[in-house]
Amino acid sequence: MQEDSPHPAPHAASHGPAGAGGLSVPLLEDDGTAAPPPPLPRRALGVLLGCATALPGALYLVAVGTALGPFLLWPRTRPDALRVLRAGARRLTALERVRRSVFFGDRFPDQYEASDQKVLRYLAVRCWTGLLCAVVIGLLGFGVVLAAVLVTGVVRDSLGWEELLTQVILGGVLLFLDVQGLYSLAALDARTARECFGPSERELLQRRIDELAASRAAVVRAVDAERRRIERDLHDGVQQRLVALGMLLGRARRSPDPERADALLRQAHDESRGVLDELREVAWRVYPSALDSLGLEEALGGVAERSGIPLRTRFEADAPLPRPVETAAYFVVSEAVTNVSKHSAATAIEVRVALTGGRLAVRIEDNGRGGADPSGGGLAGLRGRVAALDGVLRVDSPPGGPTTILAELPCV
Repeated sequence: MQEDSPHPAPHAASHGPAGAGGLSVPLLEDDGTAAPPPPLPRRALGVLLGCATALPGALYLVAVGTALGPFLLWPRTRPDALRVLRAGARRLTALERVRRSVFFGDRFPDQYEASDQKVLRYLAVRCWTGLLCAVVIGLLGFGVVLAAVLVTGVVRDSLGWEELLTQVILGGVLLFLDVQGLYSLAALDARTARECFGPSERELLQRRIDELAASRAAVVRAVDAERRRIERDLHDGVQQRLVALGMLLGRARRSPDPERADALLRQAHDESRGVLDELREVAWRVYPSALDSLGLEEALGGVAERSGIPLRTRFEADAPLPRPVETAAYFVVSEAVTNVSKHSAATAIEVRVALTGGRLAVRIEDNGRGGADPSGGGLAGLRGRVAALDGVLRVDSPPGGPTTILAELPCV
């Protein structure tokens, strides 16, 4: 048997809230709200049509399965026989998928392909469900006929009150069981369709575990890279300037010439100011204090002030943002601007931060030469930082530019 395709539609969930078990997605209105379920007559017609399509499926499994039985038992012909059986089963399940979409409003991942084992299991369960549903509907119709006969007897006064009461109680119980059975069969039909045409709960759980494991590993790598960068900044920058400052002060103290000593002290004073500026810059890259005191908009203003390339910022988020989201958005912008300054030969950068529908979109675009590698060290670190918050990072950088980085961060 082939395995289920590991890549269901990547953004199927973006169309709306997931259905039961997260396996199907309801239709949406133009304004993004969930569409109401189809009207009852339409769903009832879908149930009746399901009873009708169950018969061809059952006949196919019985007839073709019987005809291919000898070939299925012989190892040499078994693969070809299975291929024939599966091909017909896939065509029948494709019709069932259309029925679920048209009459019940279900939407399934377009790129998901169920395994052959799932298809055969679904077709077998679907045929049994549909035929049993037809029997239940037949019993319901027979009950309607008996109710009409009972009403006729009451009108003609041919039934006694005791017999009438017995018939009403018995009919009410049978009607309840009939309707409950019909409802349960319809629910089973929907559940089996979700399990066949979308990833199962086990697959979703395994995928989520894999995503969390990858995200955790990316966060660990990002933290280690950040520590190495801080150590390098302190060692190659601040430490070297402190060594130079100490040498200047030592020369000034040993100099017999007062004017020479005064000049060295002035130079040492200027060097101390440079050390403070560089230390402040390192501290700002570790965590900007403006995020706590002034917010994300002002912190991004600081990025624009320190940028060597003209940077235009548009901030369109009026509601308060969670602190982790603000921090991630700041570092996405800061590190992206740093990468642009180092590698893109750009002359302008535009940053747009917008809050829409509970998600913060951070967009950085430059007019550089493009060709950025999405799997490179800098962008991979950004992707790990965004993924740690269940966000998504997209990079579009064709040769010749422009380069666009879009990060979407959930705020709930």
